[in-house]
Amino acid sequence: MDKATVLTHILKSRGVGSVLGGELPASVITNNKYIHPLTSQDQGTHENLLPVDHAVCTALSGEMKAVTLVGPEGSGKTTALTKLIVDWANGQHLQNFSHVFHFQFRDLNSLEGALSLEALIQQHHVPSESMPLVLQKPEDVLLVFDGLNEYKHSLDPSVHTLSSDPKQAASVSCLVASLLHGSLLKGAAFVVATRSTEHLKFLSSTQVEVLGFLKPQREAYFNSFFTDPAAANKALTHMERTLSFYDFCSAPRFCWTVCSIYKSLIDSGAKLPETLTQLFVHILVHLLHTLSLNEACNRELVLALGRMASHCCLEQHSSCTKEEMDSFGFQPFFTSVDVFLRVDGELESDKCVFSFHSQLMQEFVLALSVFLDRSTYVGVEKILERHKDGAYFIDFFFSGLSEPVQRKPLESLLGELNSDQIQDFRSWFKSSSEAAMKGYSAEEHYRYFHLLHQAQNEGLVREIITPSTRTGISYSKMNLQDSVALNYVVMSLAEMQELNLYSTKNLTEEKAAVLAPAMSLSHLITLSQSSLSTGAVCHLASALSKGVTRELDLSYSYLDDENFKLLCTGLRLSKLHTLHLAACSLTEASCEDLASVLTSGTSQLCFIQLRHNGIRNQGFETLCKALHSPHCKLQELQLQHCDLTAPSMEFLSAALCSGQSQLRKVDLTQNQIGDNSVEALCKSLQRSLCKLQSLKLYDCELTGACCTHLKEALMSEHCTLSELDLSVNELGQEGALLLCQALSRPGCPIESLGLTRCELTLLVFKELGSLLKNGTCRIKSLLVGLNDVGDQGVKHLLDAVAHPNCRLEELNLEMTHLTDASLEDLCAAIRASKTLKELELRNNMLTDASVPALVQVMQDSDNMQEMNLKYNDFSEDVFDLMEQCSKIRY
Repeated sequence: MDKATVLTHILKSRGVGSVLGGELPASVITNNKYIHPLTSQDQGTHENLLPVDHAVCTALSGEMKAVTLVGPEGSGKTTALTKLIVDWANGQHLQNFSHVFHFQFRDLNSLEGALSLEALIQQHHVPSESMPLVLQKPEDVLLVFDGLNEYKHSLDPSVHTLSSDPKQAASVSCLVASLLHGSLLKGAAFVVATRSTEHLKFLSSTQVEVLGFLKPQREAYFNSFFTDPAAANKALTHMERTLSFYDFCSAPRFCWTVCSIYKSLIDSGAKLPETLTQLFVHILVHLLHTLSLNEACNRELVLALGRMASHCCLEQHSSCTKEEMDSFGFQPFFTSVDVFLRVDGELESDKCVFSFHSQLMQEFVLALSVFLDRSTYVGVEKILERHKDGAYFIDFFFSGLSEPVQRKPLESLLGELNSDQIQDFRSWFKSSSEAAMKGYSAEEHYRYFHLLHQAQNEGLVREIITPSTRTGISYSKMNLQDSVALNYVVMSLAEMQELNLYSTKNLTEEKAAVLAPAMSLSHLITLSQSSLSTGAVCHLASALSKGVTRELDLSYSYLDDENFKLLCTGLRLSKLHTLHLAACSLTEASCEDLASVLTSGTSQLCFIQLRHNGIRNQGFETLCKALHSPHCKLQELQLQHCDLTAPSMEFLSAALCSGQSQLRKVDLTQNQIGDNSVEALCKSLQRSLCKLQSLKLYDCELTGACCTHLKEALMSEHCTLSELDLSVNELGQEGALLLCQALSRPGCPIESLGLTRCELTLLVFKELGSLLKNGTCRIKSLLVGLNDVGDQGVKHLLDAVAHPNCRLEELNLEMTHLTDASLEDLCAAIRASKTLKELELRNNMLTDASVPALVQVMQDSDNMQEMNLKYNDFSEDVFDLMEQCSKIRY
């Protein structure tokens, strides 16, 4: 067959173009409306995107010369193959092939009996004199197969006796298997197009994923469909806002359906659909109007379609025979069935087969027929269970059709749906959704968010999503569909206590755009350990500027300085009170933007967490200058491990004494502060203008030398410090005793003191014990773990705990080498104390012998809330005993 004949044959229109079936490939190509669907050779990543013809030509130039195009229904595979053959016939591509043969698997299904490869090929009008060329040079032949998923026979080579002789007669299934496995016409290339199917495991080929239309292709398609650019933009914008979060919106055929329906609605001035259900209601109304049937016939036709849909779902069949169609009740409608279905073959032939153009339409009519049929209803749970393997959107359509507003256009053509069945669904929906929303499965939450979105009933949302539901669980693994449904739920509720997106690995611009309204209505947004695109940060910033959010957690999410600058545009106008930015890859450059926010006069920020960011002295100086501003409302600043050194304390000291600073708490943990810099800080603590209440200098390379300055500060009548943490510094006995002198001052404000791993001695513990008993000491929390003082040192503190003047509520004695010898003092202290609530005894040397008494004293104590006994020398023999007391951790 020469190229001109191929061109005529391939462009000959077959079938009927329809709203559901899309425009015929021949029409698309001859009218120059073809837009290349995209393919990806990196499955799952959608990288290295190529037009389909480019991908096929590239793959065929390799050693394997076998390509499989895999994509969902309507993704443009058939039209792409047609265009490939047309381009070959026009001399544009694949000119290394002298012959191209095109096969449809659904046509091969109907071939019966035995025939040779020569006979099969000659059915393509190849003259007999050309056959020697085809058979002698198979490397010049390209075989194109379409619709492998419709093939009824096996490709498993083990079930065939593969043929190598083109003249030998064999079954068609044997010929096809022999061609695709390379034993027949050896050296020929082939391209196979298919939906996902079990047949794929038997093919050795370069597999290319067909993605269909992404956003640029959709734009081009809509602009080619609508003559009016404004209408094209309106239709595309609306579809992307309401429907394009579904994968099937990338299918050219679905775009055709949407454009066809949207055009009629736009032309009539009607409102465009908000959900899948509303779209398919419009589609079915449109199709029924074209038939001009009466109400009874419309009803019988939809019921017949429903029976067919149920059969296809249950039997996992994509097509039905004429005999099966008769059993479904289609006899009166055969002449008009092509409005709804794809018809392969002549209607009069018994070999004619029928199938739905799309899985979505199949499921929609199935759901509709359930509510329409008054005779065979068995309950929504049984229907969902029965069809769960073949129907993925049926519950969506149930939900939408259960709402009177959405089903009303259909009821004018079909009569009223069965109210009892609808009520049964609503009862099931309410009870099952309420149960699911009290659980911790995000996937179950998503499911019911989708159903609520389909229903478009805000009252129903508020009825189901109550304060008892667990909407605070992480919704990190959501796709674009899930984000649309979640946003609808939050918008219906009008507020959200917490929008938990913890560990969202790919918050794209599209998802963030959808979620922006929900963000603006959320009091707390959790995005810790997440990955945000630049576009997502822009939408987050906008949501913050317009919304009610009081707290934002971005800890351990990679932002960098540029994205943080974008975020700050929203922070300036936000109502944000608390901002967590731990380990966000920020540098001193970000401090300029943050300082600008703090001094803007509009910022409400009171708490900022900046730990594990390299802001260094320069960035900290910028922040400290912001503290001088009367507009800055910052009260707590956490700067753990921010690469600060001694000079930074001069900046902080100046800010604290400025008379403008509202800073009350600062955490400088794990910065290289050193002894010398503490002097400036301590001088500021003695000034009446300084209102600092909490200072954490954990692991800041301090020694006992700094304690002279700390003593002076704590002795000052103007000092307001109630919390001081000096843990993991080499204070030693001399330094600690200086602190004890200051703490003994009547009126010393310290209530929480951290001295963990500070090289404390027995004498220091003795002084601390005396301090706790003196009647003026305010200390409620004392952390002195990891100091090796043993039972003798700890006894001083336990005796103090038993004293009526002691106010301790928390005592940490971790790894102080405590043994069973202290048991009596421990129990006496707990029994005597009226204030102690928490006792930390981890990593000591207590044994099984101490457990019965500790359990008993904890059970008897009214005020004790927790004792931590982890990592002592216990055997498993006492675990059951400790389990009896819920206040003991072990």
